[in-house]
Amino acid sequence: MTPDPAAAVEAYLLEGTPRLTRVQVAEAAGVPLEVAEQLWRWLGFPHASNTDVAFTQLDVDALRQSSELIELGILGEERQAALVRTWGRSFARLAEWQTSLLADLALESGASDPAAELTELAETVLPRVEALQAYVWRRHLASAGSRLLVVDSPGSPAVPQAVVFVDIVGYTSRSKSLDEAGLVAWLEDFEDICADIAADHGGRIIKNIGDEVLVVADDPVAGAEMALEMVARGADEEDAFPHVRAGVAYGDVVNRLGDVYGPTVNIAARLTSLARPGTVLVDRGAYEALSGRTVGSEEPAEDEEADGEPRAAYSFRRVRRASVKGYARLQSWRLRRY
Repeated sequence: MTPDPAAAVEAYLLEGTPRLTRVQVAEAAGVPLEVAEQLWRWLGFPHASNTDVAFTQLDVDALRQSSELIELGILGEERQAALVRTWGRSFARLAEWQTSLLADLALESGASDPAAELTELAETVLPRVEALQAYVWRRHLASAGSRLLVVDSPGSPAVPQAVVFVDIVGYTSRSKSLDEAGLVAWLEDFEDICADIAADHGGRIIKNIGDEVLVVADDPVAGAEMALEMVARGADEEDAFPHVRAGVAYGDVVNRLGDVYGPTVNIAARLTSLARPGTVLVDRGAYEALSGRTVGSEEPAEDEEADGEPRAAYSFRRVRRASVKGYARLQSWRLRRY
């Protein structure tokens, strides 16, 4: 009988051939079945009936550890759903990409049996990938912990940050000219370059939303520089980076489970929708932080102080107030370098 490569890979990843039902897993872990079912649902696992033999000892250990985190108060009622769903979504996306990568490598190898080659690749590559994922996770934990510890009031739910939205101009027309693989590659290149620019300025990408990326930085100057560099690259005909527009807001931001929330985030998104192609708009918070001026004081009409000398590294042009969702008269300034 020909070995089943899928079963072999599954057994390797799950540290054994599935021999348990979900009822048996819950009993072995000492966890009520309804609790186990809820956790599995949040993680995005396929539904299994009480008689489906689909689990291994690895599932028992994981369920027991989850129960221990709940008992310790780490996974409280308010955090359980959000945290576990975040794990499920993040790892599901990562697993899809990694599986596609291994499958492509197996096909490109020219092996007479690509399925067997995939099994061998999984056994060779995945332990290294797993170790690398743990390393990256620890590095990001260290970075996130450092950011938390430098806040004056660690218990505060919000910290001041620059929020940058960058939107591809002409995305709809460009996407129609690409096949699925080409569109994915184009968007991945866009996100990769944005991530590199963000890292160069001490910022970080929070997420990509179709043709947009959301980036944050602790320093408003870093936020401005990221946005201006992306816009400049988009305006360069020699650069493959797409034509973009950007919105930058600075103010208190709530960080939760790798995402950011609050009015500052909403304003940055609204500014992006108002910005003309190839421009950067900033809100009042970013304007005051970058210019050193206070809105409401006597200001010059456009870019200069009364004596004609620039006060900052940037020039600002006030834009007419606009009504957008959630903000009746949103004030913004167009940002440029001197």
